[in-house]
Amino acid sequence: MRVSRPARREPQDDMAESLTVESAAPSASSSERLGAIILARHGEPALSRRVWLNAKGYRQFWATYEVLGLLPGQTPPDALCGFVAGAGVVYSSTRQRSIETAIALTKGRDFASESLFVEAPLPPPNLPDFIKMRPSYWGFLARVCWWFFNHHEGQETRRQAEGRAEAAADRLIAAAGQGQDVVVLAHGFFNFMVGRALRRRGWRIVVSQGYKYWSMRRFEHP
Repeated sequence: MRVSRPARREPQDDMAESLTVESAAPSASSSERLGAIILARHGEPALSRRVWLNAKGYRQFWATYEVLGLLPGQTPPDALCGFVAGAGVVYSSTRQRSIETAIALTKGRDFASESLFVEAPLPPPNLPDFIKMRPSYWGFLARVCWWFFNHHEGQETRRQAEGRAEAAADRLIAAAGQGQDVVVLAHGFFNFMVGRALRRRGWRIVVSQGYKYWSMRRFEHP
């Protein structure tokens, strides 16, 4: 859905349960051109990481991070601006930092804001209060516990997020199947999960800038 204002579309509650990693994207005939898929991370949020936090403090940090927009004064990189300008479809997640990234890059063009692309959760393990770390270390530890040990605290599980990533990959491939490039302006780890789903469908990374703010990875199908 293309909108002039970011519009929220919630995925079905049972989507993740009904999808499996074996789902395959429709194949295109040799005469059809598949557009590229660009997965980009949002710009830098307006929240300093130069703090020391215990587990409770990190939960509050992440809750704040999830609702904030971008740090003012940033300039999007030229390469990403070029990809967005040439794209037929642009998506953001429904998080403010993602929406503001899309606004900065689309420059008045329509884009679709969908909860399908929001970041996977980061609940930290329940360590004693005297243990304090930087947010980046808490994020890494929380992701390891979520990914390998199913520590989700009632939030989205890895299995559910993988189902959502499969659905996102199918959505993007369907759009690229119209012969247009597709750009997603969303989040580092969930973009990684979508990228895994794309690679399982035969897509290959042809440009990679890693996962830092404003970075992107471009996928093409042979």
